[in-house]
Amino acid sequence: MSTSAAGAASPETPPDTPVTATARRARAAAAALAPLPRTPRDAALLAVADALVARSAEIVAANAEDVSRAQAAGTADAIVDRLTLTPERIAAIAADVRDVVALPDPVGEVVRGSTLPNGLELRQVRVPLGVVGIVYEARPNVTVDAAALCLKSGNAVLLRGSSSAYASNTALVGVLRDAVAGAGLPADAVQLVPGESRDAIRELMRARGLVDVLIPRGGASLIRTVVEESTVPVIETGVGNCHVYVDARADLDMALRILVNSKAQRPSVCNAAETVLVHADVAEEFLPRALAALREAGVTVHGDAAWQKADTAVVPATDEDWATEYLGYEIAAAVVPSLDAAVAHIRSWTSGHTEAIVTGDTEAARRFTALVDSTAVMVNASTRFTDGGQFGFGAEIGISTQKLHARGPMGLPELTSTKYVVTGSGHVRD
Repeated sequence: MSTSAAGAASPETPPDTPVTATARRARAAAAALAPLPRTPRDAALLAVADALVARSAEIVAANAEDVSRAQAAGTADAIVDRLTLTPERIAAIAADVRDVVALPDPVGEVVRGSTLPNGLELRQVRVPLGVVGIVYEARPNVTVDAAALCLKSGNAVLLRGSSSAYASNTALVGVLRDAVAGAGLPADAVQLVPGESRDAIRELMRARGLVDVLIPRGGASLIRTVVEESTVPVIETGVGNCHVYVDARADLDMALRILVNSKAQRPSVCNAAETVLVHADVAEEFLPRALAALREAGVTVHGDAAWQKADTAVVPATDEDWATEYLGYEIAAAVVPSLDAAVAHIRSWTSGHTEAIVTGDTEAARRFTALVDSTAVMVNASTRFTDGGQFGFGAEIGISTQKLHARGPMGLPELTSTKYVVTGSGHVRD
């Protein structure tokens, strides 16, 4: 992924529209933020946290409009719940902002440095990306989370949430902008992309030269659209077709705990397991126990012939099942003859998010971690641990499943790039 520095737009910059005009203001704000030390950025975030609590009634009232429309449209209860804001939830969001303040500042960190043989002093330092666009679905908490992380890392942010949360996001961004401006930072460091139509998203995706990077957060369709249609560099996030492999030398009690936790602890998230693979040597003993535990957790199994033989209630699995991110109480299941067969299956179907092996064999664990090419590989641990908070990074903007610039949970350092600062004393090159 490549990004351009905040500042003047490139010659290819598109003409002014409401979206590109917003991006131009963000670019000017990014240039003002870039040289600031930590203190004013943290002060702005503390002002944001206080304002969210103080103006929660205003935010809840706006959110009620979105919730009412969603309910009238017959939106699923789970989605309505994600959309809903209450004073308690807003207080929790404000607490998350304060947690971001406490995180180390990545800007200005020296990644590496040395004095060259010719006496030049070389430093590679972290700098803000510039203007970050976030495209996401009906989760208004993301509006605040993304803005807080971008401000902390010295970036301006353009927020494009779902039209179903438009009133909520408008209210939230209004509160954020007032707080940021009151703290002495440019209000345009936080902006909502204007418009509720998909045309606004398309313009944002084509604002190359004005927007440095786009980060989509949401379902597979949203992410695919942004990745395939954007001319702005994209950090691909989120889709999780994750696997748990139970090896021939696994502790089966441990394997059972890890499987159920990976699948059922919170099935609607990207680090939940969607496929379980079991070595043939332990299948006879493990399958009945796994089926009973999954049934108790309310999980429907889509299995191959071996799983169907173990329980007639198992739904026959197809290629579609191996490729599916269920995000619910369903899991695909197969018996494999070897570790290498498990790896081959994973390589064929994974989204590159998280895979786990349960084994007591050190060599098997070493081989699995060497052969599996995913963002995170767990050894004797649940897939659910792939998370910025769980990794000790603090808040995250998402889970990157690509290989360039950022991979895995994206914390504050992943919202920066680097530049080289070279200091001489009149050096000229021969």
